Amino acid sequence: MEDGRRTRLGFLWRLVAVAWVAILAAPVEAAEGRRGPPRHAYVAMMYMGTPRDYEFYVATRVMMRSLAKLGVAADRVVIASADVPIRWVQTMKEEDGVKVVTVENLKNPYEKQGNFNSRFKLTLNKLYAWSLVAYDRVVMLDSDNIFLQRTDELFQCGQFCAVFINPCIFHTGLFVLQPSMDVFKDMLHELVIGRENPDGADQGFLASYFPDLLDQPMFHPPVNGTKLDGTYRLPLGYQMDASYYYLSLRWRIPCGPNSVITFPSAPWLKPWYWWSWPVLPLGLSWHEQRRNTIGYGSEVPVILIQSVMYIGIMALTRLARPSLSKLCYNRRPEKSFAFVHSMLKVAATWSILAAYTVPFFLIPRTVHPLVGWSLYMLGASALASVVINAFLLPALPVLTPWLGILGALFVMASPWYSNGVVRALAVFAYAFCCAPFVWTSLMKVMASVQVLLEREAFFPRLVESTQPPEFNKLY
Repeated sequence: MEDGRRTRLGFLWRLVAVAWVAILAAPVEAAEGRRGPPRHAYVAMMYMGTPRDYEFYVATRVMMRSLAKLGVAADRVVIASADVPIRWVQTMKEEDGVKVVTVENLKNPYEKQGNFNSRFKLTLNKLYAWSLVAYDRVVMLDSDNIFLQRTDELFQCGQFCAVFINPCIFHTGLFVLQPSMDVFKDMLHELVIGRENPDGADQGFLASYFPDLLDQPMFHPPVNGTKLDGTYRLPLGYQMDASYYYLSLRWRIPCGPNSVITFPSAPWLKPWYWWSWPVLPLGLSWHEQRRNTIGYGSEVPVILIQSVMYIGIMALTRLARPSLSKLCYNRRPEKSFAFVHSMLKVAATWSILAAYTVPFFLIPRTVHPLVGWSLYMLGASALASVVINAFLLPALPVLTPWLGILGALFVMASPWYSNGVVRALAVFAYAFCCAPFVWTSLMKVMASVQVLLEREAFFPRLVESTQPPEFNKLY
């Protein structure tokens, strides 16, 4: 009897233990069942038809890779126009791990507005973000964002949230939305009926569609991780305008975490261009992200070819100089060649100008600034050597602008300025002091050209007498 009672008690305890395990495991199993694929996404947009399509493709890849390195708990999606090259799409999918959604370009009904800028023609494709109903929340991004830290708390925001960089107009370089086909269809309807749009782009349309966002409360993510309803203003730290940094050369954004840098500047001053640093110091931050993500492998062959070409040009022109020098000998100037002499002065001036401009346009636009500026200085010195040897000019006056540019780079790159105003004044003072030397060098070049022309260094045979030597002796 005692053994039977113990057996029954042991069986009862086992039933209780199993029951408690089932009760404790139920929430875990339910959570695992709900987990599935990510319900959030960071989304960027890509379309074709601008002179800078490749640069924005590279910028999008860098931004998406940087989000992956931060370990964001969301999908990374690119809304790509149907005309985006297939090889770009495949690269983003296979190498970057990005999901690509292919769409047809939305027709922009505001093209005939007087203030319409054609480079914003296809920015209304951003509205496709509302059609991504597989996600509960979406953070829509422009490609010119630099993420300093994870921003997954943004997925707790409401149906629409954006940052006010301008005191009265929110910025659409980053905003949070809740996808909805009803909202998407209503937006398309508003495009058809011609809703007011101040700039004809996505910025003006969304500002018109959400006109009361300025009066909404500031977003503060709930500690318990729940999602908010409604519309909210995002703290400025989620879209830190680069111009704030250039004023003080450091970040002083008081509200919200300093998470994302944006560059709403002129197209040619975007951070991925090699010349943006040290003109705009933050360009180096973007290139540091590229170096740590996709690298510069696609530009390396072009850089090596140009470097070898410039070194070869310098060697050849140096070897050819003795032969050119033998052409110089004294002769009496011929008045009939005055026009040719003037044209040669112009040719010398334009050749010097070309020596300093042509290399700039040959360098791949998105290389690292240190590589870009080094290649530019090498190319400028190589082409300047061609001018020096072709026109038999003194080297120092021709290379004075080269030295001036090198000095300007050091002045701008100096890390010891207390703020942006001091830096700007230092650059201005350097330019003011350097200008007389550049002007003097140009005058010396013109004087050298004049001396060579008077000696007829370039066309000595054209003015020779056509009379036979015997006649000259008799005369």
